Amino acid sequence: MRLPAAFVRRTRRTRRTQGVFLLAAGVALTACSPRQVDVRTAPTQATAVSLQVNNTLSQAVNVYVTVSGSDTFLRQVGGNSTATIPVQGIATGTTVSLKAVTVDGAKTYSRSNVVLNGTYVFPLP
Repeated sequence: MRLPAAFVRRTRRTRRTQGVFLLAAGVALTACSPRQVDVRTAPTQATAVSLQVNNTLSQAVNVYVTVSGSDTFLRQVGGNSTATIPVQGIATGTTVSLKAVTVDGAKTYSRSNVVLNGTYVFPLP
């Protein structure tokens, strides 16, 4: 017994549609499946140079290090306090200038030609 031509065409179209649907579903499932992710952080760099700021002033100061004429802000140190600040990005033995500016900008304290080795003590005033 032979099937009518219209039935055969419809069956082929249905199978083709099912095949396209299965292919699209497979792609979608693959695209949405969980992925293995390898997350790493940069290795920590040991800071061999630090600055100990002994602030005996009643107000906070902003501390800067100057290398080749360029100021780099390190940290704000509160009034009547001491802070040890790591100086990153500057090699041991580098000659720098240190600057501390009161938060109101009224006074500036500085030290020139400081060779950074280990921990340098910067007393204020």
